[in-house]
Amino acid sequence: MKWSEFAIQTTNEAVEPVSNILHEAGASGVVIEDPLELVKERENVFGEIYHLNPDDYPDEGVVIKAYLPVNSFLGDTIDAIKESINNLLLFDIDLGKNVVSISEVNEEEWATAWKKYYNPVKISERFTIVPTWEDYTPVSSDELIIELDPGMAFGTGTHPTTVMCIQALERTVTPGDLVVDVGTGSGVLSIAAALLDAKRIQSLDLDEVAVQSAKQNVEINNVQDKVSVSQGNLLDGVNEQADIVVANILAEVIMRFTDDVAKVVKPGGYFIASGIIQTKKQDVKEAIIASGFTVEETILMEDWVAIIAKRNA
Repeated sequence: MKWSEFAIQTTNEAVEPVSNILHEAGASGVVIEDPLELVKERENVFGEIYHLNPDDYPDEGVVIKAYLPVNSFLGDTIDAIKESINNLLLFDIDLGKNVVSISEVNEEEWATAWKKYYNPVKISERFTIVPTWEDYTPVSSDELIIELDPGMAFGTGTHPTTVMCIQALERTVTPGDLVVDVGTGSGVLSIAAALLDAKRIQSLDLDEVAVQSAKQNVEINNVQDKVSVSQGNLLDGVNEQADIVVANILAEVIMRFTDDVAKVVKPGGYFIASGIIQTKKQDVKEAIIASGFTVEETILMEDWVAIIAKRNA
Protein backbone atom coordinates (compact mmCIF):
# COMPACT_ATOMS: atom_id res chain seq x y z
CA MET A 1 0.00 0.00 0.00
CA LYS A 2 1.19 3.50 -0.83
CA TRP A 3 1.15 6.31 1.73
CA SER A 4 1.48 10.03 1.23
CA GLU A 5 3.75 11.86 3.67
CA PHE A 6 2.34 15.30 4.47
CA ALA A 7 5.06 17.50 6.01
CA ILE A 8 4.59 21.04 7.31
CA GLN A 9 7.25 23.37 8.69
CA THR A 10 5.65 25.40 11.45
CA THR A 11 6.19 26.48 15.10
CA ASN A 12 6.17 24.85 18.53
CA GLU A 13 2.99 26.76 19.32
CA ALA A 14 1.21 25.13 16.39
CA VAL A 15 2.28 21.54 17.11
CA GLU A 16 -0.78 20.51 19.12
CA PRO A 17 -3.53 22.08 16.94
CA VAL A 18 -1.88 21.02 13.66
CA SER A 19 -1.41 17.46 14.94
CA ASN A 20 -5.08 17.37 15.92
CA ILE A 21 -6.11 18.53 12.44
CA LEU A 22 -4.01 15.77 10.90
CA HIS A 23 -5.51 13.16 13.24
CA GLU A 24 -9.02 14.24 12.33
CA ALA A 25 -8.14 14.04 8.64
CA GLY A 26 -7.30 10.36 9.06
CA ALA A 27 -3.53 10.42 9.46
CA SER A 28 -2.16 7.00 10.36
CA GLY A 29 1.00 8.24 12.04
CA VAL A 30 2.62 11.50 13.11
CA VAL A 31 6.27 12.43 13.57
CA ILE A 32 7.40 15.72 15.15
CA GLU A 33 10.92 16.89 14.27
CA ASP A 34 11.90 19.62 16.73
CA PRO A 35 15.52 20.92 16.59
CA LEU A 36 15.30 21.88 20.27
CA GLU A 37 15.78 18.17 20.95
CA LEU A 38 19.34 18.55 19.67
CA VAL A 39 20.33 21.17 22.25
CA LYS A 40 18.02 20.40 25.17
CA GLU A 41 19.89 19.75 28.40
CA ARG A 42 18.99 16.42 29.93
CA GLU A 43 19.65 15.48 33.52
CA ASN A 44 20.49 11.87 34.23
CA VAL A 45 17.36 11.53 36.36
CA PHE A 46 15.27 11.96 33.22
CA GLY A 47 16.63 8.81 31.66
CA GLU A 48 18.70 7.68 28.74
CA ILE A 49 20.08 10.15 26.22
CA TYR A 50 19.82 8.89 22.68
CA HIS A 51 22.00 9.90 19.76
CA LEU A 52 20.13 12.32 17.52
CA ASN A 53 21.11 13.03 13.93
CA PRO A 54 20.97 16.80 13.13
CA ASP A 55 20.13 15.93 9.52
CA ASP A 56 16.75 14.63 10.71
CA TYR A 57 15.71 18.07 12.02
CA PRO A 58 14.89 21.44 10.40
CA ASP A 59 17.16 24.47 10.80
CA GLU A 60 14.19 26.58 11.88
CA GLY A 61 10.83 25.87 13.49
CA VAL A 62 9.30 22.39 13.76
CA VAL A 63 8.41 19.87 11.07
CA ILE A 64 5.29 17.77 11.56
CA LYS A 65 4.90 14.74 9.30
CA ALA A 66 1.69 12.80 8.88
CA TYR A 67 0.90 9.76 6.78
CA LEU A 68 -2.24 9.51 4.66
CA PRO A 69 -3.32 6.60 2.43
CA VAL A 70 -3.04 7.29 -1.28
CA ASN A 71 -6.56 7.15 -2.73
CA SER A 72 -8.82 8.94 -5.20
CA PHE A 73 -9.75 11.75 -2.79
CA LEU A 74 -6.29 12.37 -1.33
CA GLY A 75 -6.10 15.75 -3.08
CA ASP A 76 -9.32 16.93 -1.45
CA THR A 77 -8.09 15.72 1.94
CA ILE A 78 -4.83 17.64 1.62
CA ASP A 79 -6.66 20.80 0.52
CA ALA A 80 -8.96 20.52 3.55
CA ILE A 81 -5.97 20.04 5.87
CA LYS A 82 -4.27 23.15 4.48
CA GLU A 83 -7.45 25.19 4.89
CA SER A 84 -7.93 24.05 8.50
CA ILE A 85 -4.31 24.85 9.34
CA ASN A 86 -4.57 28.32 7.81
CA ASN A 87 -7.75 28.91 9.85
CA LEU A 88 -5.64 28.58 13.03
CA LEU A 89 -4.51 32.14 12.29
CA LEU A 90 -7.99 33.22 13.40
CA PHE A 91 -7.03 32.01 16.89
CA ASP A 92 -3.78 34.02 16.87
CA ILE A 93 -1.71 30.85 16.57
CA ASP A 94 1.67 31.52 14.96
CA LEU A 95 2.15 29.15 12.02
CA GLY A 96 5.70 30.27 11.25
CA LYS A 97 6.86 29.39 7.72
CA ASN A 98 3.76 27.24 7.13
CA VAL A 99 5.52 25.43 4.28
CA VAL A 100 3.92 22.16 3.14
CA SER A 101 5.55 19.34 1.16
CA ILE A 102 4.07 16.07 -0.07
CA SER A 103 5.93 12.84 -0.85
CA GLU A 104 5.06 9.18 -1.31
CA VAL A 105 6.33 6.25 0.79
CA ASN A 106 5.71 2.52 0.84
CA GLU A 107 3.86 1.06 3.83
CA GLU A 108 6.87 -1.02 4.95
CA GLU A 109 9.13 2.05 4.90
CA TRP A 110 6.67 4.10 6.95
CA ALA A 111 5.94 1.31 9.41
CA THR A 112 9.58 1.10 10.47
CA ALA A 113 10.95 4.59 9.81
CA TRP A 114 8.91 6.47 12.42
CA LYS A 115 9.87 4.08 15.22
CA LYS A 116 13.45 5.39 15.32
CA TYR A 117 12.11 8.53 17.00
CA TYR A 118 10.51 6.63 19.86
CA ASN A 119 12.56 5.00 22.63
CA PRO A 120 12.01 4.42 26.37
CA VAL A 121 12.15 7.80 28.12
CA LYS A 122 12.17 8.53 31.85
CA ILE A 123 10.01 11.64 32.10
CA SER A 124 9.83 12.17 35.87
CA GLU A 125 11.10 10.84 39.18
CA ARG A 126 8.85 7.78 38.91
CA PHE A 127 7.50 7.43 35.37
CA THR A 128 9.11 5.91 32.29
CA ILE A 129 7.25 5.70 28.99
CA VAL A 130 8.09 2.63 26.94
CA PRO A 131 6.94 1.72 23.40
CA THR A 132 5.21 -1.64 23.36
CA TRP A 133 7.78 -3.21 21.02
CA GLU A 134 10.76 -2.38 23.28
CA ASP A 135 12.16 -4.62 26.01
CA TYR A 136 12.79 -2.51 29.10
CA THR A 137 14.03 -3.40 32.56
CA PRO A 138 13.07 -1.00 35.39
CA VAL A 139 16.07 0.61 37.06
CA SER A 140 14.38 0.94 40.46
CA SER A 141 11.69 -0.87 42.43
CA ASP A 142 9.36 2.14 42.60
CA GLU A 143 9.59 3.00 38.89
CA LEU A 144 6.21 3.21 37.15
CA ILE A 145 6.10 2.01 33.54
CA ILE A 146 3.58 3.25 30.97
CA GLU A 147 3.53 1.22 27.76
CA LEU A 148 2.21 3.05 24.72
CA ASP A 149 1.53 2.10 21.13
CA PRO A 150 1.12 5.30 19.10
CA GLY A 151 0.22 3.36 15.98
CA MET A 152 -3.13 5.16 15.74
CA ALA A 153 -1.31 8.51 15.61
CA PHE A 154 -2.00 9.84 19.09
CA GLY A 155 1.36 10.78 20.52
CA THR A 156 4.20 9.11 22.37
CA GLY A 157 3.56 10.72 25.75
CA THR A 158 6.87 12.59 25.73
CA HIS A 159 5.74 16.03 24.51
CA PRO A 160 6.49 18.73 27.13
CA THR A 161 2.79 19.41 27.75
CA THR A 162 2.19 15.73 28.53
CA VAL A 163 5.33 15.40 30.65
CA MET A 164 4.31 18.41 32.77
CA CYS A 165 0.81 16.98 33.27
CA ILE A 166 2.24 13.69 34.49
CA GLN A 167 4.58 15.51 36.86
CA ALA A 168 1.61 17.53 38.14
CA LEU A 169 -0.40 14.35 38.67
CA GLU A 170 2.48 12.94 40.72
CA ARG A 171 2.19 15.96 43.02
CA THR A 172 -1.59 15.96 43.39
CA VAL A 173 -3.07 12.44 43.07
CA THR A 174 -3.76 10.64 46.33
CA PRO A 175 -5.08 7.06 46.69
CA GLY A 176 -8.83 6.88 46.17
CA ASP A 177 -9.13 10.03 44.05
CA LEU A 178 -11.64 10.45 41.22
CA VAL A 179 -9.89 11.98 38.20
CA VAL A 180 -11.38 13.35 34.97
CA ASP A 181 -9.06 13.48 31.94
CA VAL A 182 -10.34 15.94 29.32
CA GLY A 183 -9.02 15.42 25.79
CA THR A 184 -7.39 12.13 26.70
CA GLY A 185 -5.74 11.43 23.32
CA SER A 186 -3.55 8.35 23.83
CA GLY A 187 -4.90 7.92 27.38
CA VAL A 188 -1.44 8.39 28.88
CA LEU A 189 -2.60 10.79 31.62
CA SER A 190 -5.39 8.46 32.69
CA ILE A 191 -2.96 5.56 32.82
CA ALA A 192 -0.57 7.63 34.94
CA ALA A 193 -3.36 8.54 37.37
CA ALA A 194 -4.34 4.88 37.67
CA LEU A 195 -0.75 3.85 38.41
CA LEU A 196 -0.65 6.56 41.08
CA ASP A 197 -3.54 4.76 42.82
CA ALA A 198 -6.43 6.98 41.82
CA LYS A 199 -9.60 4.98 42.42
CA ARG A 200 -11.40 5.87 39.22
CA ILE A 201 -10.56 7.86 36.09
CA GLN A 202 -13.06 9.14 33.53
CA SER A 203 -11.33 9.74 30.18
CA LEU A 204 -13.04 11.89 27.57
CA ASP A 205 -12.22 12.84 23.99
CA LEU A 206 -14.32 14.21 21.18
CA ASP A 207 -12.41 12.22 18.56
CA GLU A 208 -13.53 8.60 18.15
CA VAL A 209 -10.05 7.62 16.92
CA ALA A 210 -8.58 8.98 20.16
CA VAL A 211 -11.17 7.06 22.16
CA GLN A 212 -10.19 3.79 20.48
CA SER A 213 -6.47 4.55 20.88
CA ALA A 214 -6.92 5.32 24.59
CA LYS A 215 -8.93 2.14 25.16
CA GLN A 216 -6.18 0.11 23.52
CA ASN A 217 -3.45 1.69 25.66
CA VAL A 218 -5.52 1.33 28.84
CA GLU A 219 -5.79 -2.42 28.17
CA ILE A 220 -2.07 -2.70 27.36
CA ASN A 221 -1.33 -1.24 30.81
CA ASN A 222 -3.96 -3.40 32.57
CA VAL A 223 -5.80 -0.48 34.18
CA GLN A 224 -9.18 -1.00 32.52
CA ASP A 225 -10.69 -1.72 35.93
CA LYS A 226 -9.99 1.89 36.92
CA VAL A 227 -10.17 3.83 33.64
CA SER A 228 -13.37 4.40 31.69
CA VAL A 229 -12.90 5.91 28.22
CA SER A 230 -15.76 7.51 26.33
CA GLN A 231 -16.47 10.00 23.58
CA GLY A 232 -17.47 13.43 24.84
CA ASN A 233 -16.97 17.14 24.41
CA LEU A 234 -14.97 18.62 27.29
CA LEU A 235 -16.98 18.02 30.50
CA ASP A 236 -20.36 17.41 28.88
CA GLY A 237 -22.08 14.55 30.69
CA VAL A 238 -19.85 14.64 33.78
CA ASN A 239 -22.37 14.80 36.61
CA GLU A 240 -20.31 13.97 39.68
CA GLN A 241 -17.63 15.94 41.45
CA ALA A 242 -13.99 14.98 40.98
CA ASP A 243 -10.86 15.41 43.05
CA ILE A 244 -8.83 16.33 39.96
CA VAL A 245 -9.60 17.51 36.44
CA VAL A 246 -6.64 17.39 34.05
CA ALA A 247 -6.80 18.95 30.58
CA ASN A 248 -3.94 18.98 28.09
CA ILE A 249 -5.64 20.98 25.35
CA LEU A 250 -5.45 24.36 23.61
CA ALA A 251 -5.19 27.46 25.81
CA GLU A 252 -8.19 29.00 24.03
CA VAL A 253 -10.34 25.99 24.92
CA ILE A 254 -9.15 25.97 28.53
CA MET A 255 -10.20 29.59 28.96
CA ARG A 256 -13.67 28.80 27.61
CA PHE A 257 -14.51 26.05 30.10
CA THR A 258 -12.91 27.05 33.42
CA ASP A 259 -16.37 27.75 34.90
CA ASP A 260 -17.43 24.20 33.98
CA VAL A 261 -14.28 22.83 35.62
CA ALA A 262 -15.12 24.76 38.80
CA LYS A 263 -18.52 23.02 38.92
CA VAL A 264 -16.91 19.58 38.67
CA VAL A 265 -13.85 19.93 40.95
CA LYS A 266 -14.53 19.47 44.65
CA PRO A 267 -13.56 22.31 47.02
CA GLY A 268 -9.90 21.69 47.78
CA GLY A 269 -9.50 19.64 44.59
CA TYR A 270 -7.21 20.44 41.69
CA PHE A 271 -7.37 21.62 38.10
CA ILE A 272 -4.27 20.74 36.06
CA ALA A 273 -4.16 22.67 32.78
CA SER A 274 -1.52 22.21 30.09
CA GLY A 275 -1.10 22.75 26.35
CA ILE A 276 -0.46 26.42 27.09
CA ILE A 277 2.13 28.35 25.08
CA GLN A 278 4.02 30.83 27.29
CA THR A 279 2.52 33.87 25.58
CA LYS A 280 -0.96 32.72 26.70
CA LYS A 281 0.07 31.91 30.30
CA GLN A 282 -1.26 35.05 31.95
CA ASP A 283 -4.60 34.94 30.10
CA VAL A 284 -5.17 31.34 31.18
CA LYS A 285 -4.18 32.04 34.79
CA GLU A 286 -6.62 34.96 34.97
CA ALA A 287 -9.46 32.82 33.60
CA ILE A 288 -8.72 30.03 36.10
CA ILE A 289 -8.57 32.46 39.03
CA ALA A 290 -11.80 34.16 37.95
CA SER A 291 -13.56 30.79 38.09
CA GLY A 292 -12.73 30.27 41.76
CA PHE A 293 -9.30 28.66 41.81
CA THR A 294 -5.99 29.61 43.42
CA VAL A 295 -2.94 28.98 41.25
CA GLU A 296 -0.54 26.95 43.39
CA GLU A 297 2.21 26.20 40.89
CA THR A 298 3.27 27.00 37.34
CA ILE A 299 5.51 24.47 35.59
CA LEU A 300 7.64 25.57 32.63
CA MET A 301 9.22 23.35 29.98
CA GLU A 302 10.64 24.76 26.76
CA ASP A 303 7.95 27.09 25.35
CA TRP A 304 5.14 25.42 27.29
CA VAL A 305 3.34 26.00 30.59
CA ALA A 306 1.27 23.82 32.88
CA ILE A 307 -0.76 25.22 35.77
CA ILE A 308 -1.75 23.49 38.99
CA ALA A 309 -4.72 25.29 40.57
CA LYS A 310 -6.64 24.47 43.75
CA ARG A 311 -10.42 24.92 44.00
CA ASN A 312 -11.34 27.48 46.63
CA ALA A 313 -13.50 26.24 49.50
